[in-house]
Amino acid sequence: QVQLVESGGGLVKAGNSLTLSCAASGRTVSTFTMAWFRQAPGKEREFVGGITWNGGRTDYADAVRGRFTISRDNTKSMVYLQMSSLKPEDTAVYYCALRWKLIVDVPIQPNEYVYWGQGTQVTVSA
Repeated sequence: QVQLVESGGGLVKAGNSLTLSCAASGRTVSTFTMAWFRQAPGKEREFVGGITWNGGRTDYADAVRGRFTISRDNTKSMVYLQMSSLKPEDTAVYYCALRWKLIVDVPIQPNEYVYWGQGTQVTVSA
């Protein structure tokens, strides 16, 4: 089993920055793609960004590309999401997810990811 724990959420004003962290434990995750998703009230969970096992490939949703950066530190079993120029529409619960397949790609479908964290709330005020 793998446990994922997100942290770093909070309330920020539009235009500001925030960095989310995801700590993995239980089993080695360094060989798998990890991703961030978000879910706003009344909306479906959506892909935000993902990163392959060695950071060689990253992918982002159009809505965040150029503002968000995903990175990972396999020595610490950590994944990060640096968010800048935040907008009110970025308000959501953000989830860390782990894909349990040895395929070097970044799927955007939530059902491609097996393990999920509990989520951390990000609220951006106007």
